[in-house]
Amino acid sequence: MNRIEKTNYINNLKKDLEANNAMMVYHYEGLNVNQLDELREKMRAAGALLKVTKNRITKLALKETSYSEAENLFTGPTGVALSKDPITLAKILVNFQKSNDKLKIVGGIMDTKLLAPSDVAEIATLPTLDEARAKIVGILQAPQQKLLSILLAPGRKIANLAHAKSLKKD
Repeated sequence: MNRIEKTNYINNLKKDLEANNAMMVYHYEGLNVNQLDELREKMRAAGALLKVTKNRITKLALKETSYSEAENLFTGPTGVALSKDPITLAKILVNFQKSNDKLKIVGGIMDTKLLAPSDVAEIATLPTLDEARAKIVGILQAPQQKLLSILLAPGRKIANLAHAKSLKKD
């Protein structure tokens, strides 16, 4: 890469960093191309971005961004995963790590908070935005269903009683 290409690459990486809410850093040493492609596909399906970059260039891009504290995470063969949804990002990485022990989560940063690998694993246990919405809808619907069954119960009892009386008269 010449100087102009490096500058353009750093600027594009900065734009990608600023456009996302979370960044997770991992080591991929020992993963083959098929495994990296599988991870890349899972990330793409979730709307996340997966990048394998040179540490020196990435550190230059991190300067003057909200991710500057993560500079110490970049040692060895490092990859970066970026997303607007940190929970889904953490879930994909943790689940992939379970099936591929060569992937090592180094840490990350979310909303300017530096994350350790244990923090990433803890975030992966949280419900996603869609799961949380479904739970809220279920909670809101439950009282209405109970109220409706209570209101309909007297009418049902009267109907059953009338039906039973009509059967006795015959």
